[in-house]
Amino acid sequence: MATGLTWSIGVHAQETVKVGVILPYSGPFADAANQLDAGIKLYMQQNGNMVDGKTIEIVRKDTGGPAPDVAKRLAQELVVRDGVDIIAGFALTPEALGAADVATQAKKLMVVMNAATSVVTEKSPYIVRTSVTIPQVNYAFGKWAFEKGGVKQAYTLVADYGPGHDAEKSFAQGFTEAGGSIIGADKTPVANPDFSAFVQRVKDANPEAVYIFVPGGGQPAAIGKALSERGLTPPATRIFGQGELTHPEALESMGANALGIVTTFHYTLEREEPLNNAFVAAYREANNGRSPDLFSIGGYDGMHLIYEALKKTNGDVSGDALVEAAKGMAWDSPRGPISIDPETRDIVQNVYIREVQEVDGTLQNVIIDTIEGVKDPLHGANN
Repeated sequence: MATGLTWSIGVHAQETVKVGVILPYSGPFADAANQLDAGIKLYMQQNGNMVDGKTIEIVRKDTGGPAPDVAKRLAQELVVRDGVDIIAGFALTPEALGAADVATQAKKLMVVMNAATSVVTEKSPYIVRTSVTIPQVNYAFGKWAFEKGGVKQAYTLVADYGPGHDAEKSFAQGFTEAGGSIIGADKTPVANPDFSAFVQRVKDANPEAVYIFVPGGGQPAAIGKALSERGLTPPATRIFGQGELTHPEALESMGANALGIVTTFHYTLEREEPLNNAFVAAYREANNGRSPDLFSIGGYDGMHLIYEALKKTNGDVSGDALVEAAKGMAWDSPRGPISIDPETRDIVQNVYIREVQEVDGTLQNVIIDTIEGVKDPLHGANN
């Protein structure tokens, strides 16, 4: 009894809030993890490590992912051995799904800072997402491609895993509902694919446009090279994709062949707005000149949600209190106005349509249209 009482008093008197961050710091997605982690670090650098009189401590765990079983084990270790109050991170969908049951059983707030498959937030009532969902940007993009992009038929080429499946389905749904037709569809391996044969099949189909989804990292540049080698470049062939396709590193690799590629995303670093300009400048200063990306903004806004939820609960770290505090939360992010849907615990935000253009001698993603206040279209639809 005495031991139990001492433990109880220690918990209630704690002056530290521990946040366990689970990311693939090593392995093929290490760059994504490091960009996300840099967003976490920048937010804490700008806002301090104290909230409501308590010190925020980050406990980092590496999955080497994608490794859902490892993510689950690490989440259990963080809760049981490290005594964390919140779990966060999750660059990859399989790892978020792996840890979801732990959040439920331990009743811990779980902040998903990237994993973008629609179903993620449905896997635990303690999950809140601060990144994006694949259908959120691509359903809207599919409708835009037909209604404003002037495209009547398209071919889809996506990575063969959950996010790729979501991307293909949601783009095609928006596109066909608007009146377009999909004339071909193909899937590429997730890890280290050779795109040559896949791109050749696209060329043989001779589509008006091709929609592409591949993970961030080295794949956008690789598929961009394969497309340009086979002459599948704008304006002869319209190239559409999710924003990873035209990351700055991919643009460097593709060069002039990237001109005219149109992508959809929830964050664009070139967006001219004071809050975003300040964020980009601070991020570059803290990261040796490197620019922020979708992973960075997910981590940055994820920490904002954690800080503000703790303020609303007056430091109560119980999962139920923190989730209730997060529901309906709204704020101005460097990406634009965002909020947390109180019913789905998912993010609501602007969707940007961007085109690669040359600006002052540099290739940039220039926003050509904005779709405001977009929710994930799949939640509650049993899709």
